[in-house]
Amino acid sequence: MSKPIYKQQEDLARVIQQYSEHEGLNETAIPSLFFIRRSTVTGPKHAVYKPSLCIIVQGAKDVWLAEERFRYSPADYLVASLDLPVTAQVVEASSDAPYLALNLVFAPEQVLDVLRDTELRGRRKENAKRGIYVSPTELTMLDALIRLVRLLDKPKDISILAPLYIKEILYRVLEGEHGGMLEQIALEGSATYRIRDVIERIVSSYNQTFRIEELAEIGKMSVASLHRHFKEVTAMSPIQFQKQLRLQEARRLLLSESTDAADVAFQVGYESPSQFSREYSRMFGFPPREDVKRLRAMTHSN
Repeated sequence: MSKPIYKQQEDLARVIQQYSEHEGLNETAIPSLFFIRRSTVTGPKHAVYKPSLCIIVQGAKDVWLAEERFRYSPADYLVASLDLPVTAQVVEASSDAPYLALNLVFAPEQVLDVLRDTELRGRRKENAKRGIYVSPTELTMLDALIRLVRLLDKPKDISILAPLYIKEILYRVLEGEHGGMLEQIALEGSATYRIRDVIERIVSSYNQTFRIEELAEIGKMSVASLHRHFKEVTAMSPIQFQKQLRLQEARRLLLSESTDAADVAFQVGYESPSQFSREYSRMFGFPPREDVKRLRAMTHSN
């Protein structure tokens, strides 16, 4: 790692430390920018990643998309180009050297806005590719990120300058070695763009039963093409994708409400509580009641 990159990462680390008031996710005055601090390694945490850029300046993290692992650290950055259910785990962190990262959420429209104003817009529509990737961190991107996070010290400048810096950051992502993958989410008619429409349908109606033919119609492709492209983007079938969403929401409901597991099963779309319990145990390692009891005990001990 070059000295200039190391220096920029040190500067980012100082800002993240300064504005991270507590462990975990910290909101900032820039609505799409979040800081993460962890003083210990974590167990696997299940979440739905929004389209976002994730930069680590200290520590390391594993992100699993289905059975595929992506590890990243200060040497590289991770981009999620669509809504994707993942399992994430901080694997390097300590009280002396906490895990420090930032997450910048963006919309496909912002990507399209960059493409319209640059020579990048001439690229062809490509076949669907994986919706998560890791790329080497470049000094030009860190420069733009430093300017963005330093706006937190000058709140009156945020509304004017933050959109400009975010546009520059997205430009740096798009011109990177995997930028074409991100570009595809904004190009109407591309396979990834059509899979994005299917994903939005499943996410918004995860607790409803759907026919695969309906999803194929939304994606304007055959059933066979839908299966092929959907698995290429998400590493899952549409049914597996929906199941992850249902089980993640079920766990959230069980933790946040005094609700019976059978009631939660019905809320998230299961018709059989026993099937729900089996699939919940398979994903989280414990039956619903035992899992919630264990997680609450861990929270209280912290």
